[in-house]
Amino acid sequence: MRYAHEVDKVRAAEQALMARLPDGTLMARAAAGLAAVCARLLPRVYGARVVLLVGGGANGGDTLYAGALLARRGARVVALRAGTSVHEGGAAALRAAGGRLLPPDATGEIDTADLVIDGLTGIGGSGGLREPHATLARRASAAPATLVACDVPSGVDASTGAVAGTAVHADVTVTFGTHKPGLIIDPGAAHCGVVELVDIGLGADLPDPDVVAARPDDVRPPEPGPESDKYRRGVVGVIAGSGTFPGAAVLAAGAAVRGGAGMVRFASDAHAVELVRQRWPETVTRVVEPGPDVLAEIGRVQAWVVGPGLGGGERAEALVGAVLASDVPVLVDADGLNAVSRSDALRRALLCRDVPTVLTPHAGELARLLRVDRDAIEARRLEHARRAAVELGATVLLKGSTTLVAELDRPVRVNPTGTAWLATAGTGDVLSGLVGALLAGGMAALEAAAAGAYLHGLAARLASGREGREAPISAEDVLRAIPDAFRTLD
Repeated sequence: MRYAHEVDKVRAAEQALMARLPDGTLMARAAAGLAAVCARLLPRVYGARVVLLVGGGANGGDTLYAGALLARRGARVVALRAGTSVHEGGAAALRAAGGRLLPPDATGEIDTADLVIDGLTGIGGSGGLREPHATLARRASAAPATLVACDVPSGVDASTGAVAGTAVHADVTVTFGTHKPGLIIDPGAAHCGVVELVDIGLGADLPDPDVVAARPDDVRPPEPGPESDKYRRGVVGVIAGSGTFPGAAVLAAGAAVRGGAGMVRFASDAHAVELVRQRWPETVTRVVEPGPDVLAEIGRVQAWVVGPGLGGGERAEALVGAVLASDVPVLVDADGLNAVSRSDALRRALLCRDVPTVLTPHAGELARLLRVDRDAIEARRLEHARRAAVELGATVLLKGSTTLVAELDRPVRVNPTGTAWLATAGTGDVLSGLVGALLAGGMAALEAAAAGAYLHGLAARLASGREGREAPISAEDVLRAIPDAFRTLD
């Protein structure tokens, strides 16, 4: 796993470590790591033109000391002071190495630089950048030079990824000790470029992480063994589709089939059932209408998926209500989520469940569930995913440019796979069926949601990039690539 810690925990770990080290040791470690990465990015250090953007905090100090190390190797280094003061020790080191400090209006230096280091603000920065910081951030982001952010791009909230106004768009971000959530969660993640982690010795002083991102060997979906049969592998029930949205039924059911379920029981109206029967003859299908025994008519399952393409109205609400009243894990998506957002009775049923429930909203659906603006969700994805997990009593998979999986009192999972080409109709239906299969196979809700998101994103990458360069894909392409995604796991 890749671990990320919020700023207050990083600060506490730094203080604990500094208490055991000689004064200045931690900053020296950070500066050395930053300078080493910058040196690798330059064709050669000797004669290179390096510009430092420095504020008055510790990140400005790290940047100045790193600049001094580069200057000693023959780089021409100048620092533009954004604040009324700079780190005195760092400034003295830079001058001693032959570097210069210039006022913030010397922005022409940025345009002719080979490399720019952003040390305007640090991990404690929040809110929009003020002047002259904002002007320097814009100028550096637009310049041809390689732009390296020190610890976090200035203007990005390190703990949340929120960006309030102007922020640096780095090519590389060199972060110290541990990742910060804002480096791996959008919109902040989109400002970071490649993230390089420098070990400065914080490990023993860091508590449990706030956010984690999986690596390939962390994803462990259920695998059949010699004693497996279709029932032991998991039976998933899918209630999806309608006369208006029959395709969602085909995609969700197909993803459950290809996601490893031992059996898929599918139920819907006659049209959706006929399409699923034709496309996926291995499914067990049934035409149903809402009623007190609707789930019994479909048959026993180990998990339910309800909502994709279900449509609106009383029929959808009745089917969602029946599923929420069941005693097995449930995944609610799409029109199922909209039904919950409209109905106080369904919201109460959701809160009363004592077995796992996974909700898979996009930002608009989560906005309706939480009764906030969609823009607020997009701006502070981490905050709202956590809030939803608490208020709705469920595991919440928030889809989007950064997919998050939140559960009460657990580190938030950040999905590292995917492609922008996933933003196309039907891919969410595929994700629902895939996660439902993993739930039916016995995975815990948080693990199933995180593994499903990982495999879904990986399938999209494989489908989009089979010829080396990514190309447009459809939901059907993602569905077909699910087995390939499973094969890539160690």
